[in-house]
Amino acid sequence: MLASSLTRRSAASLNRNALRSVSVWSAVPAGPPDPILGVTEAFKADKNSRKINLGVGAYRDENGKPYVLPSVQKAEEVINTSKLDKEYLPITGLAEFTQRAAHLAYGAESVPLNNNAISAAQSISGTGALRIGGAFLARHYPTSKAIYLPTPTWGNHIPLFKDSGLDVRGYRYFDKSTVGLDFEGLKSDLRAAPEGAIVLLHACAHNPTGIDPTPEQWATISQIVKEKKLFPFFDMAYQGFASGSTDRDAHAVRLFVKDGHQVALAQSFAKNMGLYGERVGAFSLTTTDPEEKARVDSQLKILIRPLYSNPPCHGARIANTILGNQVLCDQWKGEVKGMADRIINMRERLYNILTHDLKTPGEWGHIKSQIGMFSFTGLTAPQTQVLAEKAHVYMTSNGRISMAGLNGSNIEYFAESVDAAVRGKL
Repeated sequence: MLASSLTRRSAASLNRNALRSVSVWSAVPAGPPDPILGVTEAFKADKNSRKINLGVGAYRDENGKPYVLPSVQKAEEVINTSKLDKEYLPITGLAEFTQRAAHLAYGAESVPLNNNAISAAQSISGTGALRIGGAFLARHYPTSKAIYLPTPTWGNHIPLFKDSGLDVRGYRYFDKSTVGLDFEGLKSDLRAAPEGAIVLLHACAHNPTGIDPTPEQWATISQIVKEKKLFPFFDMAYQGFASGSTDRDAHAVRLFVKDGHQVALAQSFAKNMGLYGERVGAFSLTTTDPEEKARVDSQLKILIRPLYSNPPCHGARIANTILGNQVLCDQWKGEVKGMADRIINMRERLYNILTHDLKTPGEWGHIKSQIGMFSFTGLTAPQTQVLAEKAHVYMTSNGRISMAGLNGSNIEYFAESVDAAVRGKL
């Protein structure tokens, strides 16, 4: 009997130990890899010397290297000699920076800017600005929780707004048959949206297509948004980086404000100042007057405080130093134009090689007409796969490439590889 009792106790003890050995997280499923970061991982694992990474959304110089802007280096010298402390910033960040960021976006003639009616908060780059905006609209926008995103849009927009508590829907944007803007579909879908819904608009350099509305089309979109009483939320991640002009790239935002819309705006300084790892951005809303602005400010603080308490200071100080010094600001604008011009030159060269030198089947004019860092090439998923496997050329499966990844050393090889993939000869 004693032996039997000991055996039962030992078995029970083993069962308890077995239960303890099962992790609390054993049922957590593996998530899918990030479609863009996965491209970079595959590129890094490739040992071929001719490999090209066209998936990364970061500027590269003519030698394919990361580029630190000279204006940024000078701004850091100013900051270092100032011997500033490392105390916490306020919840909404460095006030001088957000004021100057708003001035850059809305322009010196902006009525809400000059009336002290723009509520702004520093954010963790453009992604953080979008998340603040999504959470604020989910909590305080009185009309609708539906937000309409262009199809396609930046991949992170969808989970970001879903996690903010908004009802994510889509409107047509890209026309595969023309590799251009589906303007008729866009207009139809916005007119069919419920009155008062939120609509996300890429201010310039649409990601991932590189296709922007013309100024005339923007005017039409503004009118439809006004007729339907939609609320415009602009994502401006590439101001200055699209055309080379910060004013030209802010056209849509300034037009909508001039047309009487209240808008929300997410800004990023990752691309146009090369401050990727510093995570510098701003979220802003236009309000009616300073009293309303103060109330919105208070709610932004309440929202941000439990998210991350307050933003980092170094990147904001860099951007603020550049925007607040006319000589540095002019230098920076020249550098942004230089980056934009290099990408435009790559577009011209790629178009000429494909069309005139190689006579690659298909129509490639969209490479020149698109704008900004990215191009929707029109390549199919099987073609992108064979380009990676056979030619060591990496891009996202939808055929989007970062034009900044092309340079004088690799553009001919890339064009030849695309030509072979299109002809089925890889």
